[in-house]
Amino acid sequence: MWVAASLNEAEHIFRDIAWRQRIKHYIVSRQNEDGGYTFCQGGESNMQDTYYALATLDCLEEKPPNLERTVKWLNDYGANSLHARYYAVKALMLCGQPLDGELEDAVLLHRLLKRRIDASDVYAEASSEFEDVFMIVELARIAKAKVDCEKTANWLLSFENEDGGFGVNGHSNLNATFHAVSALANLGYPVKSLKTTLAFVRSCEKSIGGFTVTPLNYTPYMEHTYYGVFTLDLLGAKPRYKAETVNFVSNCQNSNGGFARSDLGISTFESTFQAVSIIHKLSRERRELDAWT
Repeated sequence: MWVAASLNEAEHIFRDIAWRQRIKHYIVSRQNEDGGYTFCQGGESNMQDTYYALATLDCLEEKPPNLERTVKWLNDYGANSLHARYYAVKALMLCGQPLDGELEDAVLLHRLLKRRIDASDVYAEASSEFEDVFMIVELARIAKAKVDCEKTANWLLSFENEDGGFGVNGHSNLNATFHAVSALANLGYPVKSLKTTLAFVRSCEKSIGGFTVTPLNYTPYMEHTYYGVFTLDLLGAKPRYKAETVNFVSNCQNSNGGFARSDLGISTFESTFQAVSIIHKLSRERRELDAWT
């Protein structure tokens, strides 16, 4: 278990070779013969875990093993849902592969332009009500596809609540706020002007480290901390409690090298990607507190 002693502890952790190798071993030991990955050893390869495995290794600047097999598995998978196609495109990009035309145009504008996006139409396992929109907009940006940026941005902004957070029915949460702000940024909207949104994200930050899904929640989890750190980054700000957040993230690492969403959970590729991304982001921040941002 790591204990942060200073604001630049994230940099010390991220540079630690043993730390990086433990994470790498956790990832590569869960690659299947077909080249795909699964966080649960012995399980079938799946698209989401394969993307998170590749993205984590990329963040660690480690080359993925058996890359040709992984590319073949990605191309043969037959992604037939928005989420699967999103992760397939992102994974293929990490593998240095050209985008398949089918992946580019089968999803991008079908839902975004041919019908009004309905926030109540939520993917069963979506982490927020705006995750689908976030994915479609990012895919459109990657493929350089035309979208009605103003209409989509105005639609998203209609879900900004009085407290500055985003969410349906007037109920803000950090997950939805991240996906909305990220989508707005990809649409070219000046998100740094969202000062009330910045205040909402700040209200989800905990002095003990980490972030919670709403200001009234007490216990931070990895996914909310990831959304908090990266929403602040989009808004041009930094966490106030950097050392404490590094401690929280570090305490979520298990003996197998992977990370869980809390200090009592099981390791998953998603939580591991989020943890490594947070440590990497904070390792690049300046030492001084940004209390006035």
